[in-house]
Amino acid sequence: MSINTLVISRLSPETLLLGFLYRSPCHGYELHQRLQDEFGDIWHTSQSQTYNILKRLVAQEIVDGTLIAQDKHPARLQLHITPRGVERFEAWLQQPTKPSVHALRVEFITRLYFTRLYWPERVEEMIKTQLEVVAAGLDQLNLQLAKIHDEQTIKWLALEMRLELLASVSHWLERCLELSKVAGPIED
Repeated sequence: MSINTLVISRLSPETLLLGFLYRSPCHGYELHQRLQDEFGDIWHTSQSQTYNILKRLVAQEIVDGTLIAQDKHPARLQLHITPRGVERFEAWLQQPTKPSVHALRVEFITRLYFTRLYWPERVEEMIKTQLEVVAAGLDQLNLQLAKIHDEQTIKWLALEMRLELLASVSHWLERCLELSKVAGPIED
């Protein structure tokens, strides 16, 4: 199966887990702890959900594991990313996030983290691309707003709120762009 036939899951912490494994092998519990410690305010995932995602990634041959014997404890499964997983993670990392406030809050932040971690020289271009995607989204919403009839007040208000929120994200992305020019790489 090629990367083109793999569905890259949106708004799932699976790419976050792949990003951690991209750097080095880990045990499932360590991966879950990293997710909680570094992204707990963004990704809300229970330990059982993390293990289920890892089990699915192993079944898809995106992640593989090696049993490591331990003194006085059961063997532990040390997970590592496979070449298919590397391809999937890198493809996901290069995609812009759709122009949705929720997706940007969760997925873009995750992409930004890993881009800064692994390819800091790409951060500025990544943010500029995301700004273009958000601008196109704002244009689409404005076109939709222009088509709403006067008697559709609630629909107009809901769309107006989406426009305002997405415009604030655009301003925030401009701030990210400014900061990216002065910020150094993140520590891992």
